[in-house]
Amino acid sequence: MENRLEKIESKLGLAEDLLDELNKTIYRQQQQIERMQHEMRTLRQQVQAAQPAEQRNLLDEIPPHY
Repeated sequence: MENRLEKIESKLGLAEDLLDELNKTIYRQQQQIERMQHEMRTLRQQVQAAQPAEQRNLLDEIPPHY
C-alpha cells in the first residue's frame, strides 16, 4: 500500500511540474502574441500614412516609354 502511495505522489509531483511548465509556456506565447499584434498595428499605421490621400488611376498615367 505504501509503495502505491509513493508512486501516486511521484506522479502527482511530475504532473504539477508539467502543469507549471505549460503555464509558463502559455504565458510566454501570450506575451509574444501581444508584441506581434502591437507591431502589426504599428506597421498598418505606417502603411496607411505612406499611402497618398487620393487614389491614383493607372490608366491616367503616361507609360515610361513615351
